[in-house]
Amino acid sequence: MTINPHYARIWQTVQLIPPGKVACYGQIADLAGLPGRARLVGKALGKVPEEGWKNQPVPWFRVINAAGKISFSEASEHFIQQKQLLQDEQVVVLGGRIKLKEFQWQPDLAELLFQLEF
Repeated sequence: MTINPHYARIWQTVQLIPPGKVACYGQIADLAGLPGRARLVGKALGKVPEEGWKNQPVPWFRVINAAGKISFSEASEHFIQQKQLLQDEQVVVLGGRIKLKEFQWQPDLAELLFQLEF
């Protein structure tokens, strides 16, 4: 199976989000060198291989929309799963919303340059 190189960049970037933090789709696109491609991030997260990327899990549930909300509809299984996984990491989710000021990942960009392989 051929992997879309953009997807690989996105998955690798998402793998760096630490437990207890979240990032927005657009933020991941920017950090992956794909500015303006927030929708591609969502698409890539829906295509993560079952074994993850390079045998490491891709914590898709740590990626939310720019309004600080879980993007799935509240009645969906995915919404419930994402909310539970975030809460398991002590991220406060109220009505599907996460306080970005408190929980948004703010990576050290210099450090990030050494961790990303692209």
